[in-house]
Amino acid sequence: MALSQRCSDKEDKADDVRMLVREMSELACKFDLSDSIWFCRHFDIQGFGKRLRNVRDRYDAMIERIIEDHLDSRKEGGSRKVKDLLDMLMDIDNDPSSEMKLTRENIKAFIMNIFGAGTDSSSIAVEWALTELINHPKMMQKAQEEIDSVLGKNRLLSEADIPNLPYLQAIVKETLRLHPSAPLVVRESTEDCKIDGCDIPAGARVFVNVWALGRDPTHWDSPLEFKPERFLNRSEAGNLDMKGQSFQLLPFGRGRRSCPGASLVLRFVPSALGAMIQCFDWKISKGSIDMEEVPGMTLPRAHPIMCLPVARLDRLPIS
Repeated sequence: MALSQRCSDKEDKADDVRMLVREMSELACKFDLSDSIWFCRHFDIQGFGKRLRNVRDRYDAMIERIIEDHLDSRKEGGSRKVKDLLDMLMDIDNDPSSEMKLTRENIKAFIMNIFGAGTDSSSIAVEWALTELINHPKMMQKAQEEIDSVLGKNRLLSEADIPNLPYLQAIVKETLRLHPSAPLVVRESTEDCKIDGCDIPAGARVFVNVWALGRDPTHWDSPLEFKPERFLNRSEAGNLDMKGQSFQLLPFGRGRRSCPGASLVLRFVPSALGAMIQCFDWKISKGSIDMEEVPGMTLPRAHPIMCLPVARLDRLPIS
């Protein structure tokens, strides 16, 4: 969608992109002594600077190749029939009357943000949702029964079916409440204010703990329990908005700096998760999957899921 290219059909390239995004997300939230202690600022004590330069060079080589491919196709055939995000950014760059002036570095930075925020966060959300359902087999069964009742067993779930699957939507909401893809939201105060007795000066950087808001017992009944039904109950959380109107549920932030990909996430995650549980039963050897988290910009799992997908349909509805 962003670059009119896909890597999933070439496993070596897909792995390169996955590793690149993972490293960018990991390095973005590292505590670097060189940034925090003034006399260390000229020394790469922890080696993060070297790793960051390596990731930057690899990303730069990849995006330069893609930009050159776009430029070549534009020269050969004029304007592309179906424009992707990169085409739109390049049109702004080439338009002398545009109010916004973009350089190639601006374009690379914007695409990098899309890569980081639009791939790793969504895949981790699907991973957390699948983990919760494996640990709660009755909820998995209820979701599968809902899908079967709406779609039957001869057609694969699509984005158009999501509005007709309220329980699947509730599972996604509950997953984002307990495991938000952006656990911390960063803002800057525009004026002096007081929050919970603390004086916040103008220009101060403020971190909003979205992870803690989703587990606050003053707003949620049984806050640590995975209970999608709460979003079907109008007296509890059924009317809560996911896009910033309800402060106890802010998986995408709020205001002008809220996540621009919120609508895409709310289509992709239930579609991917729904197709996975429609087509397969997910078996684990014994017990349950651990729910340990590790620090990260997108709240990754400490350990990957180890499970066996078993086809639950005689003939998978691929077509």
